[in-house]
Amino acid sequence: MAFTLRNPPASTARLGFRLGLIASLMAVSSCTMGPDFTSPAAPDVKTYSPHGETEQAVHALAFGKQMPGKWWTLFHSKPLTALIEQAIKHNPDLQSAYATLVQARENAISQQSSLWPTVDATGYATRQQVSGAQYGSPSRGSSVFNLFNTSIGVSYTLDAFGSVRRQIEGMDAQAEYQRFQLEGAFLTIASNIVTTAVLEASLRAQITATQAMMTDQAEQLAVLQQQFDLGGIAKTAVLAQQSLLEQTKTTLPPLQQQLAQARNRLKVLVGTYPSTDLAAQFKLDELQLPDSLPLSLPSQLVRQRPDIRAQEALLHAASAQIGVVIASVFPNFTLKANVSTIATEAGNLFAPGSDIWNMTANLAQPIFHGGQLTHQRLVAKAAYQQVAEQYRSTVLKAFENVADSLSALRYDADALQAQDAALKAANDSLELTRSQFRLGAISYVDLLTAQHDYQQARLGQIKAKASQISDTAALFLALGGGWWQRDLPATLQDNQPKPKKAGSLLEQFEQFRKGK
Repeated sequence: MAFTLRNPPASTARLGFRLGLIASLMAVSSCTMGPDFTSPAAPDVKTYSPHGETEQAVHALAFGKQMPGKWWTLFHSKPLTALIEQAIKHNPDLQSAYATLVQARENAISQQSSLWPTVDATGYATRQQVSGAQYGSPSRGSSVFNLFNTSIGVSYTLDAFGSVRRQIEGMDAQAEYQRFQLEGAFLTIASNIVTTAVLEASLRAQITATQAMMTDQAEQLAVLQQQFDLGGIAKTAVLAQQSLLEQTKTTLPPLQQQLAQARNRLKVLVGTYPSTDLAAQFKLDELQLPDSLPLSLPSQLVRQRPDIRAQEALLHAASAQIGVVIASVFPNFTLKANVSTIATEAGNLFAPGSDIWNMTANLAQPIFHGGQLTHQRLVAKAAYQQVAEQYRSTVLKAFENVADSLSALRYDADALQAQDAALKAANDSLELTRSQFRLGAISYVDLLTAQHDYQQARLGQIKAKASQISDTAALFLALGGGWWQRDLPATLQDNQPKPKKAGSLLEQFEQFRKGK
């Protein structure tokens, strides 16, 4: 405030009292129009599949067990955990989602100011010359004087029917929507890092297996060349082996290209450029599967999936909008008051007799708008129904994701078991075939067949193991990622050092989580 009223005039005090009394009475008698939002009930289903959930060949399902917030640590890979920690600090998508959340929260807080009166202070000083001709007396000549004025203006729109409160409710719901968008962004980034790391490990294993095959085939080619030089075999055998070696070589560049792309993808996910060096390298044997998988109850899924909670927030916002539209047909009350002092000398601004004031009460009641308000109410209800159906669709897709992940894990376990058996059989067959070929007991065609079978079995076993790990991560993603078990998304390790820079993303996450 620009000045202080040490001894306010009695009229000013009476004005403030009357204004406050009217506002208090209207606030007490106010009501909120429209429906009060309640969260949709969880679906009445007990399992994710018609036959229930059963134990997998490798995984044991812990039905109803809470998922850990740091679910990626279940793979027991320190490089993987370090990458996710780096991504939280530097991934631009995650920081963008948080900035959007901050924007939504500040908009909601800003909207709350509508419940309070607005108070503005003004003041001016002017020097003015007037002529008697302005008042019909030219003979009076002109005069020059100073004029000083200070004033305080108060305006208060009474939320008698809850329109403002419903708007605030809608803004809060929008902020809640952005909160779960942030959770979803974090979960997606963490899941993408895990699956990309598994892809890298799979590609490295496939490249190693292919290179081993090339080495074996090159050695076999050398043996065949010696036998041909000695006249023991025909030239066709040498050419066939050379053709097989060249065909195997052609499979290597695509794998190397995919590996390079996976590495670039990891670098971008952690917020760095592809030209930077990424120290972490992933091998399939270093990624362990959890001994058991926590499986949320179906009744809990709707409270744990960020996308479902985000859609619920949109449903809440649509419900609040119905109240805003309904309240618009009722009267709107606004109180305005202005207290001023005016004097020709600055020292007399607060002298007796210098104060002036006015008070206005406005009432606005919609009477006829050509049916506009009626149709706006119908629009709001239709918008709510639209969001409600989108919410239902999101829930159905969430249950589908979990069911698909469980099915994938069940068949992954069977596939891996079959591939392990196939690899062992192919290896035994290849060793026996090589021994027999050295003794001349079998033809070269049989050796080529055994080599091909072993190569395919080894590559199949690598892909099956990678699929099982990736589908395990997909189940964690489908179940919501355990965000409710974390203090804040950015905390990955208990001994993580605190950021030194004030106002960093980590501190902002922490303040938001603690409700500050």
